[in-house]
Amino acid sequence: MRHKLIKIHPKDNVAIALVHLTKGELISFEGEKILILSDTKAKHKIALDAVQVDGEIFMYGILVGKAVTEIKKGEVLTIENVKHRTQAVTKKTEIAPWSRPNLSHWKNRTFMGYHRPDGQVGTRNIWLFFPLVFCENRNIEVLKEVFEKELNVGAISSQRLLLRQLINGETAAKIEESPPKNASTFDNIHVKFITHQGGCGGIRQDSESLALLLSGYVNNPNVAGATVLSLGCQNLQIEIFKNALTQLNPELQKPVLTYEQQQLGTVDTMLNTIITDAFEGIKKANGIPRKPAPLSKLKMGLECGGSDGFSGISANPALGYASDVLAALGGSPILSEFPELCGVEQELVNRCVNDADAERFMRLMKAYEASAQVAGSGFDMNPSPGNIKDGLITDAMKSAGAAKKGGNSPITAVLDYGEYVTKPGLNLLCTPGNDVESTTAMVGSGANIVVFTTGLGTPTGNPIAPVIKVSSNHKLAQHMPDIIDVDTGAVITGEKTIKEMGELLLEYIIKVASGEVIAKADLLGQDDFIPWKRGISL
Repeated sequence: MRHKLIKIHPKDNVAIALVHLTKGELISFEGEKILILSDTKAKHKIALDAVQVDGEIFMYGILVGKAVTEIKKGEVLTIENVKHRTQAVTKKTEIAPWSRPNLSHWKNRTFMGYHRPDGQVGTRNIWLFFPLVFCENRNIEVLKEVFEKELNVGAISSQRLLLRQLINGETAAKIEESPPKNASTFDNIHVKFITHQGGCGGIRQDSESLALLLSGYVNNPNVAGATVLSLGCQNLQIEIFKNALTQLNPELQKPVLTYEQQQLGTVDTMLNTIITDAFEGIKKANGIPRKPAPLSKLKMGLECGGSDGFSGISANPALGYASDVLAALGGSPILSEFPELCGVEQELVNRCVNDADAERFMRLMKAYEASAQVAGSGFDMNPSPGNIKDGLITDAMKSAGAAKKGGNSPITAVLDYGEYVTKPGLNLLCTPGNDVESTTAMVGSGANIVVFTTGLGTPTGNPIAPVIKVSSNHKLAQHMPDIIDVDTGAVITGEKTIKEMGELLLEYIIKVASGEVIAKADLLGQDDFIPWKRGISL
């Protein structure tokens, strides 16, 4: 019989409803009878014991809130009776234990990737176009239209192809018999385009930060070469970008073509030159083959968005298991979203291999929260309306589940925004909790694949890295099958263990990394890119 409640940690004084509970229902749980005091939706939390005013609420074994009214045994937790509270963290208190997963099935596994001269390996082969300043966005859009129409490279909508066939006079019956298909001039390279609203105005530090991010995209192993457009008078000068790129990788051996409109004259002159040069680069990059590479060459971004009350007990820990396997193999999982690590700082500090990294993590967290408070906000305001509606009523509660994406492996590096991942093992990267800003940042720090867990559904993708969507529950996977790649709802129903689901997920990751399976976000052409301007973004 399926369980109705689950308690995550022995220290917890709340349990998660796995199914809808009805007022007056009497449930047997851990040898006790619990009378349900109000109708409770699945994913929400029930008090296992009475909690007095200002009493502490524990989930995942950590402090996640305080009672602002008396909460009776069997009563549902809400934003009216619980508020955010976390444990104060001042230093490393112990060395966190870690049991390495059994690697016998994985140690000799490979994926088929694109080997770059610097030793990095890509999961995709991309020629990337982007501007240094928003003034060049229109020219990027013109180039995008030209290349996508003439090369048919990348995601061309089935609707556009359908219209093309209708224009050519094909009948509806003929189209149904032979549905439209994308036809690419090149079969081993994709052309992608980035636009943004930065590069000038604001403060100079914004442009310097953007230069770091864009240089990280060029250095990312998924990129074979790049075309860079500049106006000429903006804050983010070509020289600043080139210096950032040289600092990141002094021996870079990729073609990076730069063009400055104010030097080249007319728009036609510039665009014609760019198209001619870029075509030659794209044609050459198309000849780069996929070859076997060890799993240690994967740098995997760990993301969550549209989280629900099941995310922390199904999708996130399943991804955490895959993260632990990758870390043990010498790969580099990347855990970001610092506002969504609030409340689990002590655990993460204790997992840091080096004391300097532990101190840096605490320093970055405190500085981030302080800047949020100066702006009249705070980490406690992070949960979205969707999070709250589905049972994540405090930031610490949300964070405790979100951190499960990072498994239990030691933390080998703590990075600030824009810094590049170079160490094997779990890396912490300072980013906002905003889905696209965080995903954008992880790819800029070297992630060649991203795994994105969700309980409510989100279409987020990235221009150069596959973004694999993982559902926390069956209902979402069935309701939005066009965006969900892997469904971990079997953990909730008891059909699969976390380990079993983590292994299935890792097998899927290898297929996507090898180009055997295309992530749903790529099929939809979901190329999201939002740089963080280092203002307050939760």
